[in-house]
Amino acid sequence: MTTGWEAAVEAQIRSAQERGEFDNLPGAGKPIPGRGLPYDEGWWIRSFLEREQIPGDLLLPTPLQLRRRIEKLPDEVRDLPTEESVRAYVAALNTEVVAWLRTPTGPRVAVRPVSADDVVRDWRAARERAAAERVAPTADPTPVPVPPRRRWWPWRRR
Repeated sequence: MTTGWEAAVEAQIRSAQERGEFDNLPGAGKPIPGRGLPYDEGWWIRSFLEREQIPGDLLLPTPLQLRRRIEKLPDEVRDLPTEESVRAYVAALNTEVVAWLRTPTGPRVAVRPVSADDVVRDWRAARERAAAERVAPTADPTPVPVPPRRRWWPWRRR
């Protein structure tokens, strides 16, 4: 026996089905993902990260996030236009490192501030290499064959 509340909910579901609101839903007719696999306790966080397209690095503890950012630093500053912007980026990263060093939380991982001079030196070298590659012509050893010229008076041959 159903109560008044359950009957009202069933009536709303039935009317929605009749209107076709449940037709063509995403995943309709597809198997349930993960069915047949052993139970995984972290399934919900993995599905959330995939669905929302969040990088998994955000789940790392702070010192590991800082280490990863320091490793990726040359790639991140490569496209910055000026030396001042590179130094400002490194200074912001060093501010975060120093803030973590003052009140460390999480695992004990060695994290040190980055030398802005070293990063600027590498940035300049990368820019000079890129400029040299753009200027240097790419010589192709195989010449392109030139098609023979067609004459514009083919009627005179006959």
